[in-house]
This record gives sequence, structure tokens and C-alpha cells, in this order.
Amino acid sequence: MDGNARWAKKKGISKQQGYQKGLNKIKDLIDIFIENKIKYLTIFALSSENIKRIGVHIIFDIMIKNVDIFLEDIAKNNKVRIKIIGKKNNLPKKINNIIEKIEKITKKNNSLNLNVALNYGSKNELIDCFNNLINKNKNKGIKIDEKIIRENLYLTNIPDPDLLIRTGGYQRLSNFLLFQLSYTELFFTNTLWPEITKKEILNFFEQYKIIERKYGL
Repeated sequence: MDGNARWAKKKGISKQQGYQKGLNKIKDLIDIFIENKIKYLTIFALSSENIKRIGVHIIFDIMIKNVDIFLEDIAKNNKVRIKIIGKKNNLPKKINNIIEKIEKITKKNNSLNLNVALNYGSKNELIDCFNNLINKNKNKGIKIDEKIIRENLYLTNIPDPDLLIRTGGYQRLSNFLLFQLSYTELFFTNTLWPEITKKEILNFFEQYKIIERKYGL
């Protein structure tokens, strides 16, 4: 979801207002995914690299101030189940409390599984995966295969993404779900995240529908 800070600069407003607009955009677009019967949506909210930025506290402040309103809007009618993935050991205690609250309140919802990558990096995920395997299988013979790797990733037992959309003009994956995106269709747009529209999202869906997916065959 790139472009919140650039959108704020373009509008001559604060970064905080830009990130707030980005949060509101998530809520605006959730219904599109539910209407189109999309079961899984994973959004990249904050990378493990970006957590080192000076202004990251702005994102945390917005989470703290908006959690109750966000939950009320996004989880209404028991539709959206939220799971947060990423490193939690170096997040502020208040943020971890929010994560626990969000996951607990929405755990029985089932129309859309919304995965939020927060302080996430795919390289960290794979390192954690292999460390888990080592710890679980000390002094045991173990054969590493795709199945056992998948069972130890942050998101288990869900299909790989069919479609990835990156806003903001950059055409790279930026350490996001590298293992899971092997055969994902990639769409890039110059539109900044706060400005993306339902029409553009639906256009990506239509483009996806006409792709003949061969999975390397």
C-alpha cells in the first residue's frame, strides 16, 4: 500500500493525515473483496526494514487511536477475521496489546480473512521457519520439503496469492511473501494508495480473469 506519505506531501498536509487516509482506504475497499467472494486478502502495512524509519511512530499512534473505530467498521456483521503477521518481539507493548485484541475479537468471523503484514519481512519469515523446524526436530532425521516449509510459515493452510497489486509506482516485491508469490500474477500502478478507487481494483480483477495461468507448465 505505497504512497501515503507522498500523497500527503502532494496535498500539502501532514504525514499523519496521509497515513490516516491510508487506513480509511482499507475500510473503504473491504466490501469490494467481500462482494467478489475473495476469501483471503493480505495487506503490507509495515515492513521490517521500514520499522527503522524515524517517523514509524506515526503509524503506531494511528493504530492506537483508531483501533476501536477500525474494529467496529471492518468487523461489522461478523464478516472480517484479522490476523497480524510479522515480528512482534520488537514492537511497542501497546501495539502488541492491540494485535491481541484485534485477533481475539475477530477470530470467529469468516467472510474474509484479512492478513495484515506488520513489521514483516519475507526473509525473516523464512529464517523463523527453519529455526522452528530445527527446534522441533532436534536429534531427529527430517526431510525438508515444500509441505513442511508451508506448515511453519506465518500463514499456514491458506492458498498462495493469485493476484498482487502494488500501488505507488514501484515495480518490486520488497521482501513481501517471496516464497508464496512464485506464480502470483503481479499488477503495478502509479496510483498512490490513498487515491486508488473501486474502479481500478475491479479493472485489475478483470485483467486477471483473462490470464491463462500455466504455473510453469
